[in-house]
Amino acid sequence: AGGGSRRAVPAPRRRSGRLGLAPCGSCRRCRAMGGKSLRLAVWTVGVLLLAAAPEGAEPPPSCEAVRKVFQLRRLGPLGGVPESPRAGDDLQVCTSKNPTCCTKKMEERYQTAAKQDMQQVLQTSSATLKFLISHNAAAFQETFEMLIRLAENYTSTLFCNAYRNMAAEATARVQEFFTDVGLFLFGTDISTEESVNRFFDTLFPVVYNHVINPGVTDISLEYAECLRVARRDIRPFGNIPKKAVGQMGRSLLPSRTFLQALNLGIEVINTTDHLRFSKECSRALLRMQYCPHCQGLTLSKPCMGYCLNIVRGCLADVAEVDLHWQGYIQALEELSSAMSGAYDIEHVLLNFHSLVNDALVQARTNGPELSEQVNKICGPPVRKPKQSPNCSFDQNKDNQGLKMFSRDSEETLANRRKEFISHLRLYRAFYGGLADQLCGNELAAADGVPCWNGEDVVR
Repeated sequence: AGGGSRRAVPAPRRRSGRLGLAPCGSCRRCRAMGGKSLRLAVWTVGVLLLAAAPEGAEPPPSCEAVRKVFQLRRLGPLGGVPESPRAGDDLQVCTSKNPTCCTKKMEERYQTAAKQDMQQVLQTSSATLKFLISHNAAAFQETFEMLIRLAENYTSTLFCNAYRNMAAEATARVQEFFTDVGLFLFGTDISTEESVNRFFDTLFPVVYNHVINPGVTDISLEYAECLRVARRDIRPFGNIPKKAVGQMGRSLLPSRTFLQALNLGIEVINTTDHLRFSKECSRALLRMQYCPHCQGLTLSKPCMGYCLNIVRGCLADVAEVDLHWQGYIQALEELSSAMSGAYDIEHVLLNFHSLVNDALVQARTNGPELSEQVNKICGPPVRKPKQSPNCSFDQNKDNQGLKMFSRDSEETLANRRKEFISHLRLYRAFYGGLADQLCGNELAAADGVPCWNGEDVVR
């Protein structure tokens, strides 16, 4: 309006433009404002109108995502999960000023789940190490069992081929001896020295009856017992039993200790895989892993620094194992080195029959002198009807095993130990860096991703 007179203002023309409006063009004030200022005024009005409109674009708050994850994880009955946020006055750990999707009962179930998750992560992280040790422990034990069977086979074959008339009796003594070897190697508390001496003690009456002073009849049981007791004084086999004692002791003991050490390593891992978490640790794990769920943040992961603080605290006892674990691996390295060379169990066991043959040759060579010594101690031989059966040993029983341990593969066991030790060295710092490994590989958010700091999601 202008000049004080009143006149009608034309209706605005409809044409395409911002908000569908156009200046009327009939008002001098409008014309004076200009198109740019008018457009600014109209835009401002539009913004105000939009700001005043109801927020229909955002759905009302809901706990649906929390309910889905709770059900998926099978943490408890879904009826206990709120459908919409509520006041969390009853919560003890996952406290918040904002409404929450958690209840006290959910918090308890989350805490149990957090501990189970942590144990699962621990077991997953150590699975490769545990398999490495347990697989090799089983493989070494199987190899030792095969070596014992082959050594027994070699020794019994010696009697069947070269001393057939006494093979049946001698084979029984051989079986008894290698049974003792297996018992000692796999943990029974028996003396290797006594086992070797007992073998030669019981072998002497058989050798006397068939090699030193053979007859058409066998010696009596009483006379055989006298020979058995007198063997260590008469020394019919010279220095061979003493040599066998030394070789067996220096090869069997490290191998037995090696097996026991591998089983000990498995026990250590089993113990650390099933830790008992303290109350403080359990609450910290709950806050780190599941308290975000209460705010509807079901996909968030803890920040790296926050994760390291919590996990290092929970694994403080495990970290103390680190120094001992490094010493354990070093001890296995030294033990493996001690099992090599002339006292390697493979070399000693598979050459035991050669020692026995040397002992028999020596007894046969010194037969006359030995007979005189026996007569002085036990008197002339007292005989009974001959009952010694022929060789009944099945020389083909372990042909497959004999092929496996041909002379071309003599270093198989030593190479296997070296390979195992080289793989085990990679885990020397396993327990010292366990918290970093768990957070870096499993628990914490990746770099640059929004993460949970115990209170809120941050970058």
